[in-house]
Amino acid sequence: MDQNSKKRKVAESVLDLIENGEILGIGSGSTVNILIEYLPKVKNKIQDIVSSSVKSTELLKANGFDVNELRAVGRLSKYIDGADEVNKYLHMIKGGGGALTREKILAHNSEKFICIVDESKKVDTLGKFPLPVEVIPLAQSAIALELIKIGGRPVLREGFTTDNGNIILDVHNLEISQPLAFESKINNIPGVITNGIFAMDHAHLLLSAGDKQVEITEPIV
Repeated sequence: MDQNSKKRKVAESVLDLIENGEILGIGSGSTVNILIEYLPKVKNKIQDIVSSSVKSTELLKANGFDVNELRAVGRLSKYIDGADEVNKYLHMIKGGGGALTREKILAHNSEKFICIVDESKKVDTLGKFPLPVEVIPLAQSAIALELIKIGGRPVLREGFTTDNGNIILDVHNLEISQPLAFESKINNIPGVITNGIFAMDHAHLLLSAGDKQVEITEPIV
């Protein structure tokens, strides 16, 4: 089964976990884009829906949904999103699409965060996928120097501006053995909005699609 088929498989399978009266948060990325195509099948169960990116909002509206603001709905009952990498603790690297800050806000403000991936995203140690860091442009050079000091190789994501009007440094050459501590360390650099490690706000449930089935796992504690 090719990767796109696995994405379709896992996107469709998460529909079974959507219950009546959901206040649903929707992430962004290729797997979530597929999920949005399937969401009209369970539209009658969704009370409100909130999106993490301009692109996801546009797709949701194109599929017949009225997208609300987080401030209007309060806490989300579920947040569904993909990941660029995920380990057995359901710590993740996210932000390959550049929506990491809004994704982290929705993840933090949800009762249950469900991560949907194809099995290629599962890793033992985070860091092979370059870590996105959203930064205020004024602080780009200073932050880049700090990231070099901690062993990374920051690269500006050329021609890209986040939905919040900021830039992204993608940090290569990392081996993140302690995601919680590393997430905090980078976030404490002045000028950093947030980084793509989701350890403090990790997933509660992981759905990963392989060749034969969708495996459902909870974090190892």
